[in-house]
Parts: sequence; C-alpha cells; structure tokens
Amino acid sequence: MTAPASAHEGHVHNVALPWTIDPWIIVPLGLSAALYACGSLRFRPRSSQSRRAFVQRLATFWSGWLVLAGALVSPLHWLGEQLFTFHMIEHELVMAVSAPLIVLARPSAMLLWGLPRMIRRQAGRALASRAVRSTWKCLSNGTVATLLHGAAIWAWHAPILFDATIDSAPLHRLQHLSFFASAILFWWSVIWRSNRGVAAWHVFLTMLHMSILGALIALAPKVLYGVQTQASGTWGLSPLEDQQMAGLVMWIPAGIIYAAAALTLTALWIRASGKGGTDGTRIVAP
Repeated sequence: MTAPASAHEGHVHNVALPWTIDPWIIVPLGLSAALYACGSLRFRPRSSQSRRAFVQRLATFWSGWLVLAGALVSPLHWLGEQLFTFHMIEHELVMAVSAPLIVLARPSAMLLWGLPRMIRRQAGRALASRAVRSTWKCLSNGTVATLLHGAAIWAWHAPILFDATIDSAPLHRLQHLSFFASAILFWWSVIWRSNRGVAAWHVFLTMLHMSILGALIALAPKVLYGVQTQASGTWGLSPLEDQQMAGLVMWIPAGIIYAAAALTLTALWIRASGKGGTDGTRIVAP
C-alpha cells in the first residue's frame, strides 16, 4: 500500500513521509469526486436552492471529501501504520469528521446526476424499488444504525483483529470501509431520519461507549496491541505510551465531537418543542 516502513530500519527522520498510492483507495475517491463535480453542474439548474445554500452544500461535501482523502492517502495513513496514536486519529477523522460532513451535504442527488443518462435512469429505478427502499429504511433506523456503527467500532478494536490489519492490506481496507460505511449510516439516521430528541440520545450513547473503549485502551496496564505498537520505539515512545495516547484520542477529542453533536441536536429539539411545532422535531431529507 505504501513504501516500505522505514521506521523499522531506524531511518525515518531521513526519509520523506510517503503518500499512500493504493488503487483500492484512489479509484473510489477519484470516481466519487468526478461524479459529484459533474453532477453538481448538471443538478444546479434543476435545484430550487438559493445560490448561497447550494454553494454551502458543495463546500460541506468537498470539506468532508478532503478530510477523507487526507486520512486515507496523505502521510497520515503511513504514520498510522507506524504509531497507534496516528492510526486512531485517522479513524476518528473518517468517522467523526468526514462522514457527518458528507452526510450534511446530502450528496446522493449530485452523485446520481453525475452518471451517464442511461445508467442514471437505471440506477434511479433500482433505488426507487421497493426492496431497496425497504432495506434502506431498515438500516437507517436510528437504533439499527447506532448498533451497527457501535459493533463495527468494538469489533475492529479487538486487539487480535486490529493487529491483523497492520499486516494485511485487504483487511486494512475492509476495516476502513466498515468504519466509513457504518458512520455514514449512523450520521444519516441521526441528521436526516430520526426525531431530534431520539437522535441526540443515539449520539450520546455512541459517545459513551466510544469513551469507555478509549478509556479501556488508555488505562490498560499492559500492551494490548503488540503489532500496532512495535515501531513506537523509533519515534521515542514506548509501546504502552503509544497505546495510552491512542486511547486518549478516542476518549477525549472524539468524545468532544460526539458530545457537541448531541448537545446541538438537543438544543434544536428543545427550541422546536418550545415553539410547539411538529416539523421541527424531525429532520427530513429533501
């Protein structure tokens, strides 16, 4: 996936940090960017949004896309293979920053309009089918999405499975795909599908169990992730210190993001309830 890990040879300070040139990452990122760029040009004349709202929507998507690309392609990805701390930062950028930004942008229409006409019509019919709509309705249910996202987080952070991703490129790709897909599903459910009060509760629960997992990693008395932390000495850290810092990343910064989202949803719910409206208690995707 990247150049050989020079950190293991003790020459990391003399080698430029490599970017990740992995077709399994580059191609989907490039394809999504091309579809969105093309689709936004085609969709704009048909959109009823104001120019300012449309530009904000574009900016939100591209911000999320750039964060995702930066996490998976920039030297941060390579550093994540060397230090557990950077690996955890990479994961939190994917799940807690990129995914909600992309969901807020509601990119499905633009991505669909980026397809050639014949394929777009076929894709539109497929997406409108009863089976697809029923499946999506089930998966995007707040409880289901929260459980799936939580299961992905806890399963992949099992030490034996997490360490296995360091030595297996396919497993590593699958891990990132699981995190991103479950995060998209989770954020879609809480932003566009659920009652705001219920959505706040789901975000709070996610913050709670992620904080517990981060605390367990940070406060563990021994090294749990032997393969992931084996290069830490080259960077001036002991394996246990690297593990503790990684746990703190999940525990505090990530927890703050989810807490802020939960508080925002709660405030919106209280404000809407105070006005006595019903539309304000539920966010409906256009």
